[in-house]
Amino acid sequence: MMRLLFLLGLATSFGAYASDYPLTVRSCDRDVTFQHAPQHAVSQDVNMTDMLLALGLRERMAGFSGITGWKTLQDPLREQLAGLKEIAPRAPSLENLVDAGTDLYFAGWNYGMRIGGPVTPQTLAPFGIPVYELSESCSFVMPRPAASFDDLYHDLDNLGRIFSVEKRAQALIEQTRQRVAAVRERLEGDLERPRVFIYDSGEDRPFTSGRLGMPQALIEAAGGRNIMDDVQASWTSVGWESVVERNPEVIIIIDYGPTSWEAKREFLVNHPALRDVAAVHNLNIEVLSYLQATPSLHNAEALETLAQVLHPERFAEASR
Repeated sequence: MMRLLFLLGLATSFGAYASDYPLTVRSCDRDVTFQHAPQHAVSQDVNMTDMLLALGLRERMAGFSGITGWKTLQDPLREQLAGLKEIAPRAPSLENLVDAGTDLYFAGWNYGMRIGGPVTPQTLAPFGIPVYELSESCSFVMPRPAASFDDLYHDLDNLGRIFSVEKRAQALIEQTRQRVAAVRERLEGDLERPRVFIYDSGEDRPFTSGRLGMPQALIEAAGGRNIMDDVQASWTSVGWESVVERNPEVIIIIDYGPTSWEAKREFLVNHPALRDVAAVHNLNIEVLSYLQATPSLHNAEALETLAQVLHPERFAEASR
């Protein structure tokens, strides 16, 4: 009897058996059909891996890829992944995915896949490996509007259906919606929108985010203006001249990769061309983690941080 109650509780907590199969979901410009809930999924990159873990799907993962080759795992994510195989430190090969018995590859364009590359939905199809693409990344293969929190909600909703964990997915969506709504409530009314520049990396040319990347949604919701909001791209390189011309009042460093955020900050502060840029002159340089800046369940946390940086007066008033 106790074992039956345990199994029933487990099924309820994961929303098991809620989806009807075969199940078809929309991924970028494709329909993807699943005959059953995946049992050997592989995630690409830290943000998509974190999503699957948050959905309680560790036991249904054959492994993950694309993390240690670029990024350092932080607690508690390192603890959650202990004992789970890293299929490849960067982008996995076709052989890596086939050998792992992958029955879902959760990745994105320029997140483990590239147009014309060896691993795409088309190259994996003959091996019976379906691909679900990160919505933010769809801008590389189809026209899209500016990035928004709806992209995150869409992915969580689809993943909930694919794995038959709808209840868990909807709970995570609702938690995020509530946090976003709380920030927007504090920012209601007339608002001066500080100019914000996202600095990912790059010395000869800075790598940043245009209107199709998740930082666009974060900055806009936080009451700022992305100085690259007219660039029809997600993550892309621009010229330093355009940064200087647009004179950002705040610079946000994305913390990841072999170069520390401290070293990136030092580079920006000492860059001759940036000497008179308002953010550098006033040392108004902040930091977000890679997880916070890319589509993930850490976006709400990033929004809260950004909003307090851009509009501290609104948050001081709310705390009185």
